[in-house]
Amino acid sequence: MAGLADSIESMRQLATVWRAMVLDRDADADVRDLPGLAVRWADCRFPFWNCVTLTDVGADTALVEQRLRQAADIMRSKRRPGFLWVFDDLLDDGARAALETVAGQALLEHAFPGTGMAGDLLPIPEPDHPDLEFVRVRTDEQLLAYADLNSRAYGFTPEDGRDGLAGSALWKNEVYAYLGMRDGTPVTCAGTVEADGRLFVVLVATDPEWERRGYGEAVTRKALYEGARATGLTRATLHATVAGSPVYPRIGFVPNSPMRFYSLKG
Repeated sequence: MAGLADSIESMRQLATVWRAMVLDRDADADVRDLPGLAVRWADCRFPFWNCVTLTDVGADTALVEQRLRQAADIMRSKRRPGFLWVFDDLLDDGARAALETVAGQALLEHAFPGTGMAGDLLPIPEPDHPDLEFVRVRTDEQLLAYADLNSRAYGFTPEDGRDGLAGSALWKNEVYAYLGMRDGTPVTCAGTVEADGRLFVVLVATDPEWERRGYGEAVTRKALYEGARATGLTRATLHATVAGSPVYPRIGFVPNSPMRFYSLKG
């Protein structure tokens, strides 16, 4: 596990990237940096674009309790559901041990875990996979295919995924977003985007029918390769789900902070 500086970097990368993503979705989105909280809330159907993140470093139990109540109040004020993101290593030992109890008192429930990762790993060799052709997302049709893959992978409705990405100029022009095509059908996708001198890996997904074939790793490598080639950057960061956690160290990423995602109870 990496040090505290890497965990702080991971949190700040989230705040930076999600600011761009949320404002791309809605120029009037709720994007605020409050004491101890980063609000990045598009209030759209795609729940990943509705986010509050704890940003204090070394917060004790009392401060975390206060922040969770504030975050829950913000989340309850919105039309659409989203997530509170907590980086475990930014809390002190007592707050980390009490987190589930304090979250419950704020009427928040654990949704799923994650892991922050980073690495000075670029450039990497140009990737290849015998089953796949890589296509950069440039058209609205390709962007909808990217959204649909995320919907299938994360259990959202197609309408939810498309509400997050449809029509985005950012994703077609500034994100190095790639589809992995098998016999002309999109089966996997990954993107990278420049953020504060790093490449951030975003929205990696594989159709559940085509998992465990190395497709997610291959398309992630493609997005990293092309992003690094275009920008000259050498460091990359990401936030991994449980499914992705075993994949990224094979590329060169090192885990830093465990993460917990919370949603409102009920």
